[in-house]
Amino acid sequence: MPANRFNGFTDYGVGIGLRVPHYNHIFAEKPVVDWFEIISENYMVDGGRPLQVLDQILDQYRVVQHGVSMYFGSAQPLDREHLKRLKTLTRRTKTPWLSDHLCWGSVDGTYTHDLLPLPYTFEAARITAQRIREVQDYLEIPIAVENVSSYAEFHESQMTEWEFLNEVVHAADCGILLDVNNIYVSSQNHRFDPMVYVDAVPAERVAQIHIAGHSKFEKYTLDTHDHPVLDPVWKMYARAIERVGNTATLLEWDDNIPTFDEVHNEALKANRYLHANSSSPLPLESTAHEARA
Repeated sequence: MPANRFNGFTDYGVGIGLRVPHYNHIFAEKPVVDWFEIISENYMVDGGRPLQVLDQILDQYRVVQHGVSMYFGSAQPLDREHLKRLKTLTRRTKTPWLSDHLCWGSVDGTYTHDLLPLPYTFEAARITAQRIREVQDYLEIPIAVENVSSYAEFHESQMTEWEFLNEVVHAADCGILLDVNNIYVSSQNHRFDPMVYVDAVPAERVAQIHIAGHSKFEKYTLDTHDHPVLDPVWKMYARAIERVGNTATLLEWDDNIPTFDEVHNEALKANRYLHANSSSPLPLESTAHEARA
């Protein structure tokens, strides 16, 4: 696929989420990792240990920022102080793009601290796209919006989730963080074919892919991020790569976090999927890591 401003990161390979239990191992062992994804909100501070750790990581690795509280779909005005701190952090990390979720989570200044699905209506798409454009213009870097896992739907919806995603990203002129695990989770809860979703996404706008583990219960499938990626998600990942090409991929593991080596081995598996149809080397499995320029 030709590079463009949303899918021009074909050299990024497979990244790992930077998590506190792994700090000591990373600093002591300096493992080979293509890049780390950080949760932006954890580092939007004036100083202290978080920024000390971040600067040490930046000395050796590439970093991409991922947010969890922008709430693009909420109707209240954007938090200007939050955006100011976020922009300061992007200047520090030099993140080539920034992602957050296509969701809502706040009403009249009250925050749910959850990633809630939107009604799939043309009005919601218009409002959400306008807010994404405003943030993207202010931050001066590409934005990629992530599809969330969902457990309920609105009767008011006028289209499918993937049609809504397409409507938003075209109106906002932004990229997509395609979370294939979230697609699978939602497909199990709402009874649709997840491959139809993957095939419907505009490939030229996919800047990044997320993979993770999930848990199946009697009535629901939950996006738990607490164990290895399961076979159906690997199949979806392979399908996504066939469509979008070599795209920056992030392995998420956020609960019941195992040793770094176990997470790293799962990233190596993703790396082999990513390069299965490519003659390029497997950078994550090389014997040396080039310092961040």
